[in-house]
Amino acid sequence: MNNQQPVNIIMIEDDEGHARLIEKNIRRAGISNDIHHFTDGTSALAYLYEDPNGPAHNGPALILLDLNLPDMSGTDILTRIKADASPLRRTPVVVLTTTDDKVEIQRCYDLGCNVYITKPVNYESFADAIRQLGLFLSVIQVPDLPES
Repeated sequence: MNNQQPVNIIMIEDDEGHARLIEKNIRRAGISNDIHHFTDGTSALAYLYEDPNGPAHNGPALILLDLNLPDMSGTDILTRIKADASPLRRTPVVVLTTTDDKVEIQRCYDLGCNVYITKPVNYESFADAIRQLGLFLSVIQVPDLPES
């Protein structure tokens, strides 16, 4: 019996240009899952935890997370998700950021991020990296969240 729900992609990215590029290239890779885009951490966390359609109530999900957000850092969001006692902590988090600082990369993995991708500065390289991410997303398994 396979009543698997489609995985919702939650993109937390304040740069509209990057967000459009990410969505376009995920679509190019053949991913048709819903993408919910948030430009700040506050609205993203509200959706993740409180919205009846959000992953806490209606999983499974995959989170694409920028670290540089206007209202809080992506590491704050990552800490909140991964330290949580709810099944949401199992949600895969892909950090997509311009920061290639080794300390920051290590910190994100220590906090529980599943994949860390540095956004290439060059448009073509960025588009290519996201297409590859789309192919990756098409094959990974995401844990189901138990019925609440």
